Amino acid sequence: MNATVDDVRENQQIADKLREVAALLEAQGANPYRASAYRKAADTIARLAQPVRKTFDAEGVAGLDALPHIGKGIAAAIAEILITGRWNQLERLRGTLDPVKLFQGVPGIGPRLAHLAHETLHVDTLEALEAAAQNGRLESVPGVGTRRAAAWRATLADMLKRVRPRDRAPLPAPASQPPVATLLDVDSEYRRKAETGILPAIAPKRFNPDGKAWLPVLHTRRGDWYFTALYSNTATAHKLKRTHDWVVVYFYDHDHVEGQHTIVTETRGPLTGRRVVRGREVECRELYAQEGTRSGAPA
Repeated sequence: MNATVDDVRENQQIADKLREVAALLEAQGANPYRASAYRKAADTIARLAQPVRKTFDAEGVAGLDALPHIGKGIAAAIAEILITGRWNQLERLRGTLDPVKLFQGVPGIGPRLAHLAHETLHVDTLEALEAAAQNGRLESVPGVGTRRAAAWRATLADMLKRVRPRDRAPLPAPASQPPVATLLDVDSEYRRKAETGILPAIAPKRFNPDGKAWLPVLHTRRGDWYFTALYSNTATAHKLKRTHDWVVVYFYDHDHVEGQHTIVTETRGPLTGRRVVRGREVECRELYAQEGTRSGAPA
């Protein structure tokens, strides 16, 4: 099948988005390898002899992954663009990401529940919302009981099934998680550099009527892991005056597959006053206990 003008245009639009991410990463001081990877992927898509959509429709994410210089993470990003017309990572780097609006696109999720889901779960993608539905975290959202969680789970699975058309396997996810010590070290680097004002800043679209570039962004690396860190720009963070305390850390493996964690200063319990990775409190407690034992201080 020969590519139509629309096919060529869509390929070029996707390539342009990949190049924009590369440019933003470069401008924001990310590791050159990350920027280069997206640029090479853009060249692959721009030079394809057939529509990238045809490859995706026939073979799913695996077919995209098999293309030169793509890989699992970028393949999932291209699938996200083809299905939704959006790309969360690009919007995040631009400062235009609006997870509440994204979640409202799911049938059965209105403005109030979309807001509560984002604020409670600290997630900003449909895939992360689906993961929360699968592991039981969704039921912690006020107003979302067992029946509603089951309905959301089914709806999200149906919406995302085109990303996994053959075996319905989950979307690519990092094969492992960075140690909490590494996440806390990235958090420390981010807050230190943000305080000194040396980090590039973006102007988030949400809760920023003046369009001020106030949100510092850090791109850094630890071993084989790449990280992007930003202060949490959520309604609750603003309401509780935690916009310079809560830090969202996105991490990427060698294949550019993304995961995320939120790190906060604990306000209750045995870790009060300590920096804690939400969802991994037990590991944080063990880490601080080990540090206390080594230093001779009480854990």
